[in-house]
Amino acid sequence: MFCLKVFVYNYKYKLLILMMDNTSLDNELGLLQKISLVFLSFFLVISLFFLRNGFQSNAMLDQLAKNSLDPEIALSNGKPTVFEFYADWCEACKEMAPYMVDAEKLNSNKIDIVMLNVDNSRWLDLIDKYNVNGIPQLTFFNEKGEFKGFSLGVRNFNELDEIFTALINNYELPSFTKISNSSDLISKNNSNQSNYDNYIRSEGPRNHS
Repeated sequence: MFCLKVFVYNYKYKLLILMMDNTSLDNELGLLQKISLVFLSFFLVISLFFLRNGFQSNAMLDQLAKNSLDPEIALSNGKPTVFEFYADWCEACKEMAPYMVDAEKLNSNKIDIVMLNVDNSRWLDLIDKYNVNGIPQLTFFNEKGEFKGFSLGVRNFNELDEIFTALINNYELPSFTKISNSSDLISKNNSNQSNYDNYIRSEGPRNHS
């Protein structure tokens, strides 16, 4: 009888130890699962953020293109005009799109924005005429349709608003010298994008007469 009690006691003790080990193992697994879920959630949030921004930028480029006038109409309607040479694959163009949308809204009915997709063969003559080798390139005209200058690279909202204000009021175009982002047309299929000096010039690279 005594031996039976000892056997039962030992069995319960071993069972208790086994249960404690299992509980400890479950806790460890639970902690690892929680850490994994935190990292997974963080990764998903970051991924969704970039995807959302990418979709928004594409939508804004489409919005600008949809509202774009024909170049000949824009240059003859008595308003200053901005040509933007861009492409759907151009990350720098997508970066600038929200700024362009906001600047256009702020100066609505005072200036015309003309979107010219460099992949559209319809605009090859203008691409050649204005020596477009990188995008986004902005080309500026006064209210008489006369060429005033151009800018290569991304412009933020404040810079765009300053440029638009100068065009609307027939002031001298501002000068910016900081480094900015643009895409090289020559190597558009290359994953590496080149950085260019971001500038505005008041004379064209070629004769635009």
